[in-house]
Amino acid sequence: MSPKPIRKAVFPVAGLGTRFLPATKVVPKELLPVVDRPLIQYAVDEAREAGIEQMIFVTGRGKTGIVEHFDIAFELEKTMSERGKDLSVLDCARATPGDVIAVRQQVPLGLGHAIWCARAIVGDEPFAIFLPDELMVAREGGSGCMKQMVEAYNQVGGNLISVLEVPMEQVSSYGVIDPGASNGALTEVKGLVEKPPVAEAPSNKIVSGRYILQPEVMRVLENQGKGAGGEIQLTDAMAKMIGQQPFHAVTFDGARYDCGSKVGFVEATLAIALSRPDMGAEVRAIALDLLK
Repeated sequence: MSPKPIRKAVFPVAGLGTRFLPATKVVPKELLPVVDRPLIQYAVDEAREAGIEQMIFVTGRGKTGIVEHFDIAFELEKTMSERGKDLSVLDCARATPGDVIAVRQQVPLGLGHAIWCARAIVGDEPFAIFLPDELMVAREGGSGCMKQMVEAYNQVGGNLISVLEVPMEQVSSYGVIDPGASNGALTEVKGLVEKPPVAEAPSNKIVSGRYILQPEVMRVLENQGKGAGGEIQLTDAMAKMIGQQPFHAVTFDGARYDCGSKVGFVEATLAIALSRPDMGAEVRAIALDLLK
């Protein structure tokens, strides 16, 4: 029997963005632009490409702008229409009524708690999770990360996480999988280890901010105590499901940019700008001039 389709995605966006202060004092970090699109837009575009219909934002105080980004800006559109401006630039920020939903994470108790806050909307369906800080960019002509994961999910069902291979000396900064049998980009997951010492790391495949999970994870999170950092950790809940349900990793064929750091954000901006046919050549010339 085919697995249930992935129709819903959860975006945990309640963080304060303190690493980007003062820019994020008023503007949510997820609305900071990478060239001319806010960071959250890239994640939603990736979700839509994968066939996901309903976007669930787990927000906090001061984050209403994220939902408003996907609303109709009547005054803006009216003014642009009157001036003969092309409105198609706003198409990506439109949403079908009812397909953008916001729930509040009222206390900062970690990623696992943020996901649990969406339990009533997720219901009994499998769902995707996007960490918008991690900007995943497909290779030219290729599919996005979540589309690659959904294609794998349709083959094996169960739970999936996106992974990337990094140099072994970097693994202590990430969650790492204990791999089982591999078949192309698909690897069985036997365990998850959070930030292991290099000598103890079971592999160089790091967890990279995209997940497809079965609804049973909500039941696990409901009764789970605090873990590392005094927070309810999603990794702990996923580890409990290994062996109970199929669990695989998909090695993403593309690039990842850590937009949770300033350097990673600049790297992402440069990479996206250089890849754009409307500005790539000019940006390259500017970069080369600055490097002289």
